[in-house]
Amino acid sequence: MKRTISTTDAPAAVGAYSQAATDGNIILTAGQLPLTTEGELLDGAPVGEQTRQCLENVEAILESEGVSLGDALKMTVFLDDIDDFEEFNEVYSGFFDDEPPARSAVEVGNVPKGAAIEIEAIATTE
Repeated sequence: MKRTISTTDAPAAVGAYSQAATDGNIILTAGQLPLTTEGELLDGAPVGEQTRQCLENVEAILESEGVSLGDALKMTVFLDDIDDFEEFNEVYSGFFDDEPPARSAVEVGNVPKGAAIEIEAIATTE
């Protein structure tokens, strides 16, 4: 049975979506922008800082369900400019141990709200 997830430790959803949803076995997060919990968009910050904020948001959502980034099975990364890949990857790799999840990273036409990056996750609760 589907259940939506919401935590005050990550930015509130700003549209017709949930921060995440689960069936009890898998958690699927919505794409997380570099928004602070206070709603500040870090759109002018370097990609590395935006990456850190996105991952901290994903992490907070997962932790609200008793799991961690270490339980992530797949991450999808949307970059406004693929030339930012190295800077993104340097920060991203610091969030994972020697067994990182599967990942896709793609350049998109635009990331919402003018951000440079958006990150979503699929994690297991088992």
